[in-house]
Amino acid sequence: MNPRQLEYFRDKLLAWKDAIYREAAGTLSQLQTESLREADLTDRASSETDWSIELRTRDRQRKLISKIDAAMRRIEDGEYGYCEVTGEPISLARLEARPIATMTVEAQERHERQEKVSREE
Repeated sequence: MNPRQLEYFRDKLLAWKDAIYREAAGTLSQLQTESLREADLTDRASSETDWSIELRTRDRQRKLISKIDAAMRRIEDGEYGYCEVTGEPISLARLEARPIATMTVEAQERHERQEKVSREE
């Protein structure tokens, strides 16, 4: 991968991380300003369910940030864009769709098949 492509993916990862932080700040702000004091039990349950889903989403995004950071480290180490299993280059199309990818599509499919088999046993 050439330096221009690496810079493109670095910028893409940083923008993604920044967007996640902005969304998290918005959620935190809403949690601080809005309360769950609905008089109706059904309305309150609905609000609690909505907040539960929102907080689970934020937790998944928190985990995503660590994957983004790992991808940034791979860029710095010169390992970005190469499959951690086979050592082959990961296609640019795959990295465009999933910039945190660590495996080629083929290696990922093999990995998922092996996971499925081990779960079934």
